[in-house]
Amino acid sequence: MRGHCGLFFESYRAEAAVFPSTFQRVCLGLFVAALLACPFMLSSYYVSVMNLIFIAVIGAVSLNLLTGVCGQISLGHGAFIGVGAYAAAQASLHGAPFLAALVLGGFAAALAGMVFGVPSLRLKGIYLAIATLAAQLILEYVFLHWESVTGGSRGLVVNAPQILGYSFDTERKTFYLLLAVTSLCLLCVTNVLRSRHGRAFVSIRDFYLSAEIAGVNLFSSKLAAFGLSSFLAGVAGGLWAHYTMFISAEQFGIGLSVSYLAMIIIGGLGSVSGSVMGAAFMTLLPEFLNAGSSALSGVLPDISGSIVALREGVFGLVLVLFLVFEPEGLANRWRLIKAYWKLYPFSH
Repeated sequence: MRGHCGLFFESYRAEAAVFPSTFQRVCLGLFVAALLACPFMLSSYYVSVMNLIFIAVIGAVSLNLLTGVCGQISLGHGAFIGVGAYAAAQASLHGAPFLAALVLGGFAAALAGMVFGVPSLRLKGIYLAIATLAAQLILEYVFLHWESVTGGSRGLVVNAPQILGYSFDTERKTFYLLLAVTSLCLLCVTNVLRSRHGRAFVSIRDFYLSAEIAGVNLFSSKLAAFGLSSFLAGVAGGLWAHYTMFISAEQFGIGLSVSYLAMIIIGGLGSVSGSVMGAAFMTLLPEFLNAGSSALSGVLPDISGSIVALREGVFGLVLVLFLVFEPEGLANRWRLIKAYWKLYPFSH
């Protein structure tokens, strides 16, 4: 009797499939079925947490495309999300359908990202990070002082999303909308990475001189990375605006940019699945801290206030621990776990 161990392909199409094995497709189907059933099994609060995870996933995978795949460090991602949020909100308030407003928000963010991405041809590393930080500060100033568009410090009230007259005005309804948009964005990024443009992004990240010698147009590829990344960030911002139904300038500060950078570091640079893991981890971490403080409140009555005060410190500590002990992120750990069980008991 002859058996097979591992995956064997008879065509390049089969090898390039996103989920090449039947086992992976079955696991994906079970996971999607579990997600679809979540709103009926969880309370409204936990559904709202999952909605926030979906929005964070889109923002994280968009930044990972730029920083993790193309190697262009960005500290202005929170501002690009803000551009998409304000553009989508204004389009919706002026009568545009929700989906059209979402796309307009994405294009507005893409335009802003490409404008600030022009210096990326000559700036690299820490210098590019400072340039994107300047973009963050400039856009923060615009958000706060362009009151006719952004509402300034008063903020902007946005309507709940509607599609063909159907209003997504509850957590459960919004859950399925966000799940659909998030799945579409993840599929888009996955296919971009499998295309020649994705390979060009990776070659620029690994060694830009070799990429240029091989025929990659550095300027157009970097600009495309900034544009696509900012477009997805704008979509995340538009979803955030319509989900919370209120946006203000302080929501899109430097802290948001750092949070998304932490998501892709913790999840794994250059990995779509890592973006999902990092976004889920960073969104759920405050919930675990709150649950821990509630559990200890009976023994230590003042623990809740202390944990709230130390929350930012906890985020920083978690990021440092990942950089030291798991520099390649949760996605790499997941790959190692799968490789271990694939060859078990001969894991070496």
